[in-house]
Amino acid sequence: MRGNVRWLLIAWTFVIAAITYLDRVNISITGRFIEAEFHLTHIQLGWVFSAFILGYALFQAPGGRLADRYGPARVVAVAVLWYALFTSLTAWTPAAIPSALMLLLSVRFLLGAGEACIFPSSNRLVAAWIPSQERGLANGVIFAGVGAGAATAPPIISRIIERYGWHWSFWFTAMLGIGAGIVWFLIARDRPEDHPWMTPEELAHIRAGIPKAGPAGSCAVPWGAIFRSKDVLAVTASYFCYCYVAYLFFSWFFTYLREVRGLDLKASAIYGMLPFIAMTTCSPLGGSISDALTKRYGKRIGRCGIAVAGLALTAVFLALGTRASGAPMACFVLAGGAGSLYLAQSSYWSVTAGIAGRSAGSVSGVMNMGGQFGGVVTASLTPLVAAHYGWTTSFLLAAGLAFCGSLAWLLVDPERQLTLG
Repeated sequence: MRGNVRWLLIAWTFVIAAITYLDRVNISITGRFIEAEFHLTHIQLGWVFSAFILGYALFQAPGGRLADRYGPARVVAVAVLWYALFTSLTAWTPAAIPSALMLLLSVRFLLGAGEACIFPSSNRLVAAWIPSQERGLANGVIFAGVGAGAATAPPIISRIIERYGWHWSFWFTAMLGIGAGIVWFLIARDRPEDHPWMTPEELAHIRAGIPKAGPAGSCAVPWGAIFRSKDVLAVTASYFCYCYVAYLFFSWFFTYLREVRGLDLKASAIYGMLPFIAMTTCSPLGGSISDALTKRYGKRIGRCGIAVAGLALTAVFLALGTRASGAPMACFVLAGGAGSLYLAQSSYWSVTAGIAGRSAGSVSGVMNMGGQFGGVVTASLTPLVAAHYGWTTSFLLAAGLAFCGSLAWLLVDPERQLTLG
């Protein structure tokens, strides 16, 4: 009987993704309390958002290389424990000292730097553990954790803030991180053949679905070859656009609901869940559709086609959402944009795992680094655009970038593997 150890590891990666995104939405929900305690403006709060994303972006590629060299099991365990430490330090940062803002920025930067290893490492795990025909679903499940964490954050965090104050929301997520890291350390292995629960049938199934020789054999693909690849560059450019839109929801959606749509904390917690519920639903759905289309029509349609369609739909929903008259309708339409965006999520990670093989951590790290720079831009640019031109313009700018991200996928050949040259 074939076992399902590979899906256990994917499921726990989902849990880790959910916990890390609790913190990202947490900082957004607690933003107005942090502004009050640290005497910050919206633009300065945007710097706090950007500090995390900048650290997260800069250490994506090095984090991926660490996973390629030392294995995803150890790297993810250390990264999750690092996350727990620095997310708790966010709440411990004293607001009364003269350099409080700089200290807060430093803590958030270091949090992002440590957390940067998690998704490139998970992609390295997928490359070693998941047959090619299952990678769309596997990546869809992993990134459904992003939506799940973000969706559960509003009611959980709002309740904690109301009863215990905003500091406890960070200590709560830190304790979750410690527990998740310990479990991962106990159950994860770098290779299927090293896992004590692996059955011969499951191992044969995994080996049959993974290319016998990666693009570089046992060697790492050089950085020069990665940065010269037009496929990597196109996927990275598209992911920049993708993450710009995603971070609009993670960083500023609750501010938009409060200031533009007039919702209080409780109402924002309810309606603010909708985009993230859509992400949770559409991420594995998009992965399943991608796998099915790939099996029937090949990777060009299955991986690239759904990404083109998902990002194009996102642009349409964002543009329409800004025109909705009432808060409920606007939230539902914008949630459609978030869901459409996550239909494309698994394509990015499936393609980088497919073209990179043993260097999947490094290549997906480069892609995610480019994507997170999109998040850095949206975290700081959104309040500036909103202040000068209005929140409608902020969402229309995101819609335009989503459309550009859709077009970039037309340049990607998912069948072309990286080489050492």
